[in-house]
Amino acid sequence: MKEELKKAAEEFLEVLKSAKNSYVLTGAGVSTPSGIPDFRGKNGIYKTMPLDIFDIDKFFEDPERYYKLHRDRILSFKSAEPNIVHKMLAELEKKGLIKAVVTQNIDELHQNAGSKNVIELHGSMDSYVCTKCGRAYDSEYVEKVLMKKDLIPRCEECGGILKPSVVFFGEALPEKALMKAYSIAEEADASIAVGTSLVVYPAALLPKITVEHGGKLVVINMGKTGLDNIAYRKYNFELTEFFREVKNILGAV
Repeated sequence: MKEELKKAAEEFLEVLKSAKNSYVLTGAGVSTPSGIPDFRGKNGIYKTMPLDIFDIDKFFEDPERYYKLHRDRILSFKSAEPNIVHKMLAELEKKGLIKAVVTQNIDELHQNAGSKNVIELHGSMDSYVCTKCGRAYDSEYVEKVLMKKDLIPRCEECGGILKPSVVFFGEALPEKALMKAYSIAEEADASIAVGTSLVVYPAALLPKITVEHGGKLVVINMGKTGLDNIAYRKYNFELTEFFREVKNILGAV
């Protein structure tokens, strides 16, 4: 098993070294080792929260319900720290082996680990926006409101309800981020999918675009994904083990 892991990590690095323009697409599996649950896994968010917690209609119907769960459960995720996967992706970018990280995650752990070019397809939990006038607020403001037991943070200017700057179900993805991701995918000759099942669209469309333009897809994920059939390489290893081996090899060079 150790030799298989080493060989896979070496192959992975060879793909990056031979590519002129590569990017990484990350999903929830990258952040679960940091203690942030995915949605549908055995310890996922939907095991402890309502299935419609991130439904935009339900949010406007009862924002107090959302913010109670936000205060009692979701805010605890902010204490999470980047893990070896986040750190190694930042290192690979620093070494010029990847050009960008396109993420479906909303935790900003990529940025905290040192990644510079991060495209957030689903937004970020570190900022909020007034649903009435569009004024932006930082997370510190909202957290202070919630700690005072006022369960509906409101805009200081117009009184509108504040909403996390994340894409709820029923909302469109941010057009600017999506267009930038499409452009990256078209120009890349290597797409690296890490910790994602590649079944959620339009994110899963990005590796397809790269392959359609002559690039290679490498998948690093435990279990099957929706695009295994078009992958140049599929590595079925636990992510922290895989990237620890990548670190060992890079350290030896």
